[in-house]
Amino acid sequence: MKKVLIIILVLSFFSKFSQAQDFTYGTITQEEMDMAKYPKDTSAHGVVLKEFGDSKITYTKRGIRLIHTYHVKIKIFDNKGFSNATIEIPVYGNNNEEDDINYHQPVYDIKGVTSYKDEKGLTQQIDLEDKKIYQVKDNKNWLTYKFAMPGVRNGCVIEYQFTFETSLLEHFFSWEFQGAIPKISSEYDVHIPAFWDYNASLRGTLKLNTSQAKIESPCFSLPGAHCDCSFIVYSMNDVPAFVEEEAMTASKNYKSAIYFTLIDYTNPYTGKKGNGTKEWADIDDRLKSELFFNGQLKRKGLLKDKIRQVIENKTDTLNKAKAIYSFLQKWFKWDGVYGIYSENLSKALDKHSGSDADINLSLVTALNAAGLNANAVILSTRENGTINNIHPSLDDFNYVVAKLFIGNQSYLLDATDPLLPFGVLPLRCLNGKGRVMSLDKPSYWIDMDTHQSKRSASIMDFTLQENGKLKGTITNYSIGYDAYLKRNAIKKFNSTDEYVDDRYSNWQRLKVLKSTINNLDSLDKPLEEIYEVEISQYDQLNNSKFAFTPFVLNKITENPFKLAERSYPVDWGMPSEDKYIVNVHLPGGYLVNSPPQKINLGLPNNGGTFLSSYEQLDNTFIFSTITKFNKGIYSSAEYPYLKELYNKIIQMEKSEIVFSKK
Repeated sequence: MKKVLIIILVLSFFSKFSQAQDFTYGTITQEEMDMAKYPKDTSAHGVVLKEFGDSKITYTKRGIRLIHTYHVKIKIFDNKGFSNATIEIPVYGNNNEEDDINYHQPVYDIKGVTSYKDEKGLTQQIDLEDKKIYQVKDNKNWLTYKFAMPGVRNGCVIEYQFTFETSLLEHFFSWEFQGAIPKISSEYDVHIPAFWDYNASLRGTLKLNTSQAKIESPCFSLPGAHCDCSFIVYSMNDVPAFVEEEAMTASKNYKSAIYFTLIDYTNPYTGKKGNGTKEWADIDDRLKSELFFNGQLKRKGLLKDKIRQVIENKTDTLNKAKAIYSFLQKWFKWDGVYGIYSENLSKALDKHSGSDADINLSLVTALNAAGLNANAVILSTRENGTINNIHPSLDDFNYVVAKLFIGNQSYLLDATDPLLPFGVLPLRCLNGKGRVMSLDKPSYWIDMDTHQSKRSASIMDFTLQENGKLKGTITNYSIGYDAYLKRNAIKKFNSTDEYVDDRYSNWQRLKVLKSTINNLDSLDKPLEEIYEVEISQYDQLNNSKFAFTPFVLNKITENPFKLAERSYPVDWGMPSEDKYIVNVHLPGGYLVNSPPQKINLGLPNNGGTFLSSYEQLDNTFIFSTITKFNKGIYSSAEYPYLKELYNKIIQMEKSEIVFSKK
C-alpha cells in the first residue's frame, strides 16, 4: 500500500525561536517579474513564490472562533499555468434553516492583484474587483466562494489573500505543503490555546524544514478565563509538485501536509472537560443516540406496508432481499448529496429523492422490516480520503451503504443507482475500510473490497471480400462492473441507436449494418452487444501483399503511467480481465507469411499477465490477447513493472499481420 509517513509532532521549546511572519502584500520584485522558468523543475507551468498561512483560536464578539488567513504569490510561466488563477474556496455549513451558513464559516477580506509587464517592459498591476467574487450554493451542506484573477497572461505574477472564520473548532485547518505546481516557500503558523489539545500529524514523504514551537503569552482570553498558547511554525522549502496520475484515490492521502485532530478540551466558560477524538465505543453510543442515524434505522414501520407487497409470494430469503433492493432503486432518485445522516426518511420517501443516507438507511430499515438481517456501514469515499484508524472521528466518514447477512454469506448494497447489480458497489465506495454500525452490538471494521471485478470480451469474426472490404460481426461482452459502466454509457442516450451512432460515428472506415444489444435491463446478466459491420480495409485485392492490423477495437495508444517514479499506489479498486479475439477468413489463394509474435508477459507476485496467441487453420487465422490484472491495488514498488507492461502492450499493438497471394 501507500508509503505514508505519520509523525506525531511533540511540542519542543527552543531558546532561540525564528520569528515567523507574513510577507508584504502587493510588492513585486524585478527578479520575480523576469523569472522565465523554475530551475528546479523546468517543466513546471508555474511556481508558488511564497505561501503563508496562520490559524488561531480566539474570542470575538460572535463567540469563540477559529480564524484562518491565507496568502500566496504565484508566478505563471505560460497558458498551461492559467488554471492556478481560478480560485475556489469550499465552505461547509450545517442544515439548520435558522442558521446562516455565512455566519458559521464566512470568508472575508478577499483581495488579489495581478502583476505583468506591459509592451514597454514596465510592471503594471490589476486589482481583483469585489463584484467578481461569487458565492455558489453547491448543495444543502456546501457553498463555494469563486473568483478568477484579472489580467492573467504569460509571465505574470498573481497574488491573493483571504480570511476564513468558523465556529467548528474540531476542524482545525490542515495545511497542504504540496500542490499541483512546485513551491519555493510554504509556511504555516498555528496558535493553539491551552484549553484545546490537538494531535498534529504529517502525511507524505517530504520532511519539514522547520518545526518550532514556543509559549505565547498572553494569547487567549474571554470574560472569566484566559490561558497561554502554543505557537508553532511549520515550513517547507523547495517543495516539488505533486503530480496526479490515473488509478488513484484522493490526492490528499499522499500529499505532504499537516493535519490536526482534536484530542480533548476544557470548556473556557464552565471549566468542564470534554473529549474530541473518542474511542469507538463512545462513537457507537453517539450514533445509537443520534436521531438522524439510529433514530431513522428504528423506523421499521415506515416501510412495512410497501415491503409487504414487494415480497409477497417470495419464500427464498435472497429473492426477498433482491426484490426490496430493486424496489428502492426504482423508488428513489439520488440527489448527489453525500453524508451519513438522514434528516427525515419519511420526507425522502414522499419526495422519491434523497441523499445516499436517505436511500441506504431506508434500505437497511426495509430489509430489517422484512425479517432480514442488515446493518448500516459508514465509509469514506475515494474522493474524500482515507480514515484515521488511530484517532476515530465521525468527520472522516461521508457515505453509508447497507450490509446484508444471509446465512454465512454477506452482501454490500448501494441503492443510489438503478443500474447497480445486487451486491455490487460503485467505485467511489471501494476505499479501504468501512465501519459496520449495529443497533445492538459494537461496531467493527470491514474491508470495502467486495471481490467484484471488471471483465470484458470482444470477439470479431471477419471475412475478407474480393472488393477489399472486411465483413462480419463484432460481439462485445461486458461482465461485472464493466457491464455497469457500459449500461450507464448506453442509458445516457435516448435510444440504443443513438448510442451506436455516437460510438462508431468517428470510425471513417467502419460501417454498422445492424446492431443488437441484449440484457440491457437484466442487471445480473452479462451485457451483450452484437454488431454486423463492414470495414473498408483495402481498395481492391489487386496487390500481391497486404498488411492487416488486428486491433480494430480498444487499441491502447498512450501509456497511462508516465512518471519516472510514483510514491503512491496504483489503485483501480478491483481486478480486471480483458479478452480480445479476431477471426479472419481469407479468400482462396492467400496465406499469412508474417504471423505476429506470441507474447507471454507477467507481473511480479502473480500481479497479472498479458498473453497473445496466433493460430492458422487453412484460410483462417485467429489472433487473441488476454490482459489480466489480478489485484485492485499495486504498490509504488510495483509501478515500474506496470509501466513497462503497458509499454510492451502498446508496442505489440503496432504490429501487423502480413499475408499475400500464394
